[in-house]
Amino acid sequence: MSKSVFVTLLLVLISIVSCEEGPKRRYLADSNGNMNHLTVVMEKSDWNGELGKITRKLLETPYEGLPLIEPQFSLKYLSPKVFSGFARNSRNVLWFQKDTIARFQLIENYFARPQIVAIVKGEDQEVQAVFLEENIKLLRAALSENEQKEKLRRIQKSPSRDKGLSDRFKVQLIYPTAYKTVKDTTNFIWIQKPVQKGHLNIIAYSLPENELNGNTKKKIIEIRDSIGKVYVPGRLKGSFMITEKAYRPYFYKMKLDNKFSYLTKGTWEVENDFMAGPFINYMIKDTVNKRWMVVEGFSFAPSISKRDYMFELNTILSSIRFE
Repeated sequence: MSKSVFVTLLLVLISIVSCEEGPKRRYLADSNGNMNHLTVVMEKSDWNGELGKITRKLLETPYEGLPLIEPQFSLKYLSPKVFSGFARNSRNVLWFQKDTIARFQLIENYFARPQIVAIVKGEDQEVQAVFLEENIKLLRAALSENEQKEKLRRIQKSPSRDKGLSDRFKVQLIYPTAYKTVKDTTNFIWIQKPVQKGHLNIIAYSLPENELNGNTKKKIIEIRDSIGKVYVPGRLKGSFMITEKAYRPYFYKMKLDNKFSYLTKGTWEVENDFMAGPFINYMIKDTVNKRWMVVEGFSFAPSISKRDYMFELNTILSSIRFE
């Protein structure tokens, strides 16, 4: 083998090894940022113009099921001139770039880990706005998934070891040690965590598999109200939790732990008392055990922002696993 051929083969081998092992060696800093916050990078004139207006409209849509309007994501503006160093470690980034080739890209772990960086390229504001609007559902879904993973990662640093749900219902939820069981009966468990001026709550119970026959939406509300009357009392004698009558809940069909489920989001109130707040309810069809497994989260925190509280409860409920 000639020396030139050997050198050529050696360079090819080094190139292959570098490509395979390079990403493994790459150091990425830990990302930072509050939950459900998004850093938006664009020119100041664009932020104050039509592109900024469209961006805020698309990403500050209301978080569903809250008594007062709160945005799904809180936006933080940054100029491209200062988007460097520590600023690039934000967990969620939307980066607008001037370019003759228009495109939308989603990149994981670009500057830090975990991280979602969405890059919108176009020659002007109008083109960039079009590409953002066309991909907004994808972007929202990616950001929501990234935030849920991060929230769950934080919870798993100090998870509860309580076996109440497992012993009673053969299901598992991942939730922090700050949650404590306040009621445990034959077919009902209530777990609670104190927060500023209130508390977060998780309840769980099961139903016979034919319980939702008929008008499903009506049945879900009737079941919630009957459970509240028996198990979730208010502060005053004769008061109990019901579904708030003034607001129509959101209903969805979905899968949770690969099982058919009904998702209901809305607000609750207390009959004969002045208490109210948002709730999220999952009714999961457990065909193996011929039942509906119900897990619900609700918060009580007067005059406090509730988006992140409900996001935490939804993350916990979404972690359900059947044994």
